[in-house]
Amino acid sequence: MNILFLHSSPDLYGAGKVALEDIKILIKNGHNVVICMSREGPLCDILRDLGCSVNIIPLATVRREYFNLRGILNRFYVYRKSLKALKRVADEHKIELIYTNTTGILTGAIFAKRTRLRHLWHVHEITPGPKWLLKFYGHLLSKYSDVVIAVSDAVKDHWLKVNERINIVRVYNGFDLEAYDGTSWLKKEFNIKSDTILIGMVARVHFWKGQTYFLNIAAQLKSRHSNLKFIMVGDAFPGYEYLYDEIRTRINFHQLEEDVIDLGYREDITRILYDLDIFILPSIQPDPLPTTIIEAMSSGKPVIATNHGGAPEMLKEGETGFLIPWNNAIEAANKIDSLIIDTGLREKMGKAGELRVKNIFSLKRHEQEIIKLINAI
Repeated sequence: MNILFLHSSPDLYGAGKVALEDIKILIKNGHNVVICMSREGPLCDILRDLGCSVNIIPLATVRREYFNLRGILNRFYVYRKSLKALKRVADEHKIELIYTNTTGILTGAIFAKRTRLRHLWHVHEITPGPKWLLKFYGHLLSKYSDVVIAVSDAVKDHWLKVNERINIVRVYNGFDLEAYDGTSWLKKEFNIKSDTILIGMVARVHFWKGQTYFLNIAAQLKSRHSNLKFIMVGDAFPGYEYLYDEIRTRINFHQLEEDVIDLGYREDITRILYDLDIFILPSIQPDPLPTTIIEAMSSGKPVIATNHGGAPEMLKEGETGFLIPWNNAIEAANKIDSLIIDTGLREKMGKAGELRVKNIFSLKRHEQEIIKLINAI
């Protein structure tokens, strides 16, 4: 089958990694996958190496920055260009199915409806509002898709509350973590003492990803323990570079200049995770199904995550890690204390996390469920 795969970001963070795995699955199962993205990036090069046709076209991606009169006019203009570009690509490659990989792209659903092509919508988002936008999305998901895939029960339940008529199925993301020999490097590179405990987070810099909350927790832990270093990984979403100043201000406020190492954008996430002792996901808004939790558990690390979104489905409280509030650094630090003190508990939870990923978030299981849905459309 000729499948047109629409994806918004060419970066290799969680969404990009999920998209790459799904495209590999489609190719493996005999489908010809044609890609459309709105700009070049590292993901594009990998997809071309796989033999995919990668087309850079306007996709009229919906973001909050466009929720004003000027932005709406801009999106309408780009939307018309997007439909023309999609028609050109679809005609050229004799497309039979549109696979839209985010709710941020609306043109795939509308184009599929107009051209009577089958449409699969893979939803990774929990959209908080406003109400008019939710109602609009609920209509599109219900009327403009043959099937909707939700990445977690949290995502599925969210959209069914918006519109109970959506044909939506939950399919967890799956990963086979890349092999790593376990050679330690972080402590050597940054001259960190061998008995230091490394606590880290990996996320794009965004107001809801919780970088400043992570630093609040770090300040609480620093006041109790002297053998800690805090690792931050990730660069900013376009338009959110101003948050770097907020992060630096928070580091200075808590006097964490000697305690925090900010690695910025990295592609060797597996290597970094293997060197951590504890992983924290500090999102202050519901994170639908954080890829980094799966990666951290696969690396044998205990996971601390805020108690909303997909995280409660992913880790098992008290067995593979702990759930913490999203707005109380003292309470969060209280839960993390036991992992800092007890090496055996860290190892026990890390091993339980590895097993949980193999049982629930395996790539094989994910592949079987995706292909079953594709074949049923």
